[in-house]
Amino acid sequence: MELMKNGLGLPAVKRISDALAKTAALEKTFDDAAFIQAASGPLESLELKQRVQHLIAVLHDFLPQGFEQAVECLLQLPSVWDAGDPDDPLRGFAAWPIIDYIAEHGVDHPDLALPALRELTHLFSAEFAIRPFLLNHPELCHAHFEAWVQDESEHVRRLVSEGARPRLPWGIQLKPYVKDPSDNLPWLDVLKNDDSLYVRRSVANHLNDISKDHPQLVLDLCNAWYPKSDANVKWVIKHATRTLVKAGHPEVFALLGHSKDVKLKDLALTLSADHLVLGDSLEFELSLTSAAKEPQSLVVDFALHFMKANGKTSPKVFKWKTLNLEAGQSVILQKKHAIKAITTRRYYTGTQKLEVLVNGQPVAEAEFVLEVSF
Repeated sequence: MELMKNGLGLPAVKRISDALAKTAALEKTFDDAAFIQAASGPLESLELKQRVQHLIAVLHDFLPQGFEQAVECLLQLPSVWDAGDPDDPLRGFAAWPIIDYIAEHGVDHPDLALPALRELTHLFSAEFAIRPFLLNHPELCHAHFEAWVQDESEHVRRLVSEGARPRLPWGIQLKPYVKDPSDNLPWLDVLKNDDSLYVRRSVANHLNDISKDHPQLVLDLCNAWYPKSDANVKWVIKHATRTLVKAGHPEVFALLGHSKDVKLKDLALTLSADHLVLGDSLEFELSLTSAAKEPQSLVVDFALHFMKANGKTSPKVFKWKTLNLEAGQSVILQKKHAIKAITTRRYYTGTQKLEVLVNGQPVAEAEFVLEVSF
C-alpha cells in the first residue's frame, strides 16, 4: 500500500504550480520553476502533515500577501485544476495545502474565507480547514450552514457534517462541541436522509463521535428518528450506534430491532485449548437454546480480556454473529480467532479471559493462559 505522504510528492507540487500559473491573477507574474524548487526541496524528509504545512508556507511566499488578493487567486483554481490520475487514490491530496492555506491565513477574514471553502471543498474536503472558523466564528459558520445543508453539491452538504464532527480523526478537536454537541443536531437532522451516501456516512460518523461522550443523547435522537425512518435513515442509525453496540449499551439493541429481553438456556462455552502461545489461534464453541416462547433476534459478540502490564485485564470486543432463534431452537456457534503480535497491543504472559456477549449482555466466559516470549 502506498504511503499517504506520497500524495503530496513532486507530481502534486507540479499540479499545484501548473494550476497557479494558469490563473488569470498570476499567469504573468508566477515563477513556475521557482515554486517547484521551493516546494519540492525538503519534501522527501517530511511526513504527511509536515508536507501540508511546508506547502502552505511556500504558497504564502508565492501568493499575494494580502488575504483578499490571495483568496481571489485560489478561487480561480477550480477552472484550471488538474484532478490527477483517476486510478490514483491519493490524487486529491494535492489540493489539501491549498484548502488549509485558507484556514491558516484566513481565520481573521471569515467573510471571505468561508465562501472560499464552500467553492473549493470539492477539490479536497475542507473538513480540517473549517474547524478553526467553528472555534473562532461559530455564529457565522452556523449562518452559512443554514444554506449549505441545502446546497446542490454533496461536497458542500457533507462539509457541514464532517467539518463539525467533535472528534474528527486528524482534525483539531472541537472541545466546545465535545462538551455540548446540541448546536450540530439540527444539521444532522436535515442531512440524515440525504440522497448521497457520502453525506449520510458522514452523519453516521458524526453521531458515532457524539455517542462516545453523550450516549443517551444519540439514543434519544435515533429513537425519535426511527418511527418515520426509511431504509437510508435506518442505515444511518445502525452505523451511528456502532460504538454503543460494542459497548453493550442496553438500549441500543432494541433500537436496532433486536430482542430487548433475551431468554436463553443450556449455555455452554468450550475452548479447544486452555493454554496458548502468542501466534496461536483461540478456537471456541458456544452452544445455546432459546428459552423464549417467541422468536428472538440476537447479536452475539465476544470480548477478549487481555492482561496488561499491571496485571489487570482490559477487554477488546469483536463482532461474531447475528442470528434469529425460533422458540426452543438450539444452535452451536464456532469461532477461530488468531492471537498474533500487532503494533497497537502488547501481550503479557498470564491468564486471559474470553467473554461472550448476547445483545450486549455477558452470558458465558472461560479463561485461558497465554504464553508470550520476548
